[in-house]
Amino acid sequence: MFNNNPRETRGTEERNQRVRFTGLDAGYPGRPVLRQLSGDIAALAMTALVGPNGSGKSTLLGVLAGVIQATAGELRYSEGRPPAFVPQRGAAGDALPLTVRQTVEMGRWGARGLWRRPTRQDRAVVDSAMERLAVADLAARQLGELSGGQRQRVLIAQGLAQQSDLLLLDEPATGLDPEARGRIATLLTELVADGTTVVQATHDLEAARAADACLLLDEGRLVGQGTPEQVLTATALARAW
Repeated sequence: MFNNNPRETRGTEERNQRVRFTGLDAGYPGRPVLRQLSGDIAALAMTALVGPNGSGKSTLLGVLAGVIQATAGELRYSEGRPPAFVPQRGAAGDALPLTVRQTVEMGRWGARGLWRRPTRQDRAVVDSAMERLAVADLAARQLGELSGGQRQRVLIAQGLAQQSDLLLLDEPATGLDPEARGRIATLLTELVADGTTVVQATHDLEAARAADACLLLDEGRLVGQGTPEQVLTATALARAW
């Protein structure tokens, strides 16, 4: 039976886990992706999802975020707020006539609804997220006018505006220059220190090695879980790639 209750808690042995999934199957019509995936996400830690293209990283993030429905298995969350999901940035999103502030304000839709006007609290949350990501001075700029690093920080600010303690990011540093990647990495480390559980799918092995834990996926199966030193061995990476 598939269980997707974000408020459900379990015994003492799971108190250090933010998410546990068992026997997950998921995918798309006619194209299964995840196959009997079992693992867990540690609370108050940075977890990196690593694997080649098509390994299931984005699908697993979608299932954890609730935007993709698993077809089998069990998914359990420890007590906390619904996850905030920052998907991969696409050209279509950049083309929308949205300002930076409007983009970040979208993170409040889940709390206030799509058509209701922002409250004073909503505005304060948005201001705080933009300041945290150092994009407050870009508030009136069009999203499509920004550099890749600036856009990525705006999208992460949108995720922060959801005020979740579980942040899911799909390839947050893809296409960014080394300086922008470093700024994103520093920010995510700070978020974990402040009490946020962060899960990021990444192709960047340097970023993965800086995480607290790694999940290595290959062809929709979990082939490694543990610390980066345990998981990202030369043998394991050669097999996956």
